[in-house]
Amino acid sequence: MNGDGNEKRGETASLISFAQELMSMDIVHSLKEIEECVGRLSAVQKILLGTDGSVTQLLESITGSPITITTRVQEIVQADAATAESLNIRPGEPVNHRIVELKDTGTGSVLIYAVSDTPLSRLPPSFREDLMKADIPIGKIIRRHRIEARREILNARVDPAGEEASRTFAICRNEPLLCRQYRIIHNNEPLIFIEEQFPYNRFLDERRVIVETPSRIHVSLIDLHGGSGRVDGGIGIALDDPRILLEARQSPELDVKGCDSRTAERVRQVATDVLTRIRAGASASITVRAIYPSHVGLGSGSQLALATARAICELYGRSMTIQDLALLAGRGGTSGIGTAAFGHGGFIIDGGHRFGPGGDKTGFAPSSASRGVPPPPVIVRHDFPSDWRILLATPDLPVGASGNREVDIFRQYCPVPLDEVRALCHEVLMRMLPAIVERDLDQFGASIDAVQKIGFKKIEHQLQPPQIAGLLETMRSAGAAGAGMSSFGPALYAVGDTGVKEIERAAQSFMQDRGGGTTLITSARNCGAAVRVA
Repeated sequence: MNGDGNEKRGETASLISFAQELMSMDIVHSLKEIEECVGRLSAVQKILLGTDGSVTQLLESITGSPITITTRVQEIVQADAATAESLNIRPGEPVNHRIVELKDTGTGSVLIYAVSDTPLSRLPPSFREDLMKADIPIGKIIRRHRIEARREILNARVDPAGEEASRTFAICRNEPLLCRQYRIIHNNEPLIFIEEQFPYNRFLDERRVIVETPSRIHVSLIDLHGGSGRVDGGIGIALDDPRILLEARQSPELDVKGCDSRTAERVRQVATDVLTRIRAGASASITVRAIYPSHVGLGSGSQLALATARAICELYGRSMTIQDLALLAGRGGTSGIGTAAFGHGGFIIDGGHRFGPGGDKTGFAPSSASRGVPPPPVIVRHDFPSDWRILLATPDLPVGASGNREVDIFRQYCPVPLDEVRALCHEVLMRMLPAIVERDLDQFGASIDAVQKIGFKKIEHQLQPPQIAGLLETMRSAGAAGAGMSSFGPALYAVGDTGVKEIERAAQSFMQDRGGGTTLITSARNCGAAVRVA
């Protein structure tokens, strides 16, 4: 009997050892996949993702501070199918669902966000009481009750941060989160299933700069007549989504990744210029974490260039105003909306440039052909009402005018008749601006509709295929307070409040029958780009 028992124990020990070896191989493979996705992991990050010991004790050793546990959720729930499978129980069995934050006592920052599920049927009463009544780390509870247990790591991966994670960790949305799942095994059964998360830009061994930008609607250029001695001028709204997220670190050589080759080349050109002008003495590795399409009317070129310039300047300790950054990045030579959106967001009107001999500009040209021209002064900046929603609808059409084609349009159609410039100024001053200040959605929408038929915006519409006019009318008929085209399109926007979902469905139906397109419900962003050093 004893010989058989020893033999079985030996077989069990061998199986456990083999399982642990496989698990070790799996986590090594997972870490390699994560590095291929987000970049090099630090030794501390690898330990936190791969450890089969107490995470709380590790964090205390890393930070040199006590770790506190804050319980955000503590409730008994019925196991769904996924939870039941992870715990080897039947769906519907009661489990203790717990969400906690592990915080650095010294700084108060959240280091780890952890979700755990524990089947009540496997918990001794005293263990259950400690788990449910106090902010105690699970590892300490296990030790307190002298429970023989081991950790079984299931996986490690990377996910983009959503709204909740961005609030919890005070990071930007879409920043990479490092995640792992594991089980605590007791008596050969899962006692607890745990998922832990922490930001990629935490526990690094090198300095990183993260820049998150808004996008923008360009409502209209104001004055392409120039008779007053000024030209251009712009009206725009900064948007919370879509956005650009960019990360930079010092590097011996310039490296750009995380995006397509065309975007990478644009980043590389700006980075090269900025590194040279600030005499950095080294270079940068830049990763584009989130991007939206260029030349659709939402200003991705300006935001990408400004984000690149800001990241590099921050990386090398150069303090720059938004005007300095715009000049470094070659932006703001016609419209100042993109630069102002990056700087402080909101509803924006810029005052254009001095025009004529001795002025900033002597001809009519888009920003792409106005390098070296300083960004115009912002003459109006106001918070956009937070309860107004904005629908973006972008039909699958050729991208808007850019490059030589845009230059040719300015040459062909400018100067714009003075009476139309005056009509636009009157519309903006006496209806659009008061509507923003008084939060009058109907008047603001009516003003947006009117602007589409005046001045240079009227010309932009004349150059569009018929789907643009049809989609604008569809959104207005579906309940939009007003609708317009951003810059040269094809991105369109509609402004509303509670009925935006219905407007979106109407826009989707229209586009589905005419080649397709995309929609996004967003809101204005009343602050500029977010910059964080990790």
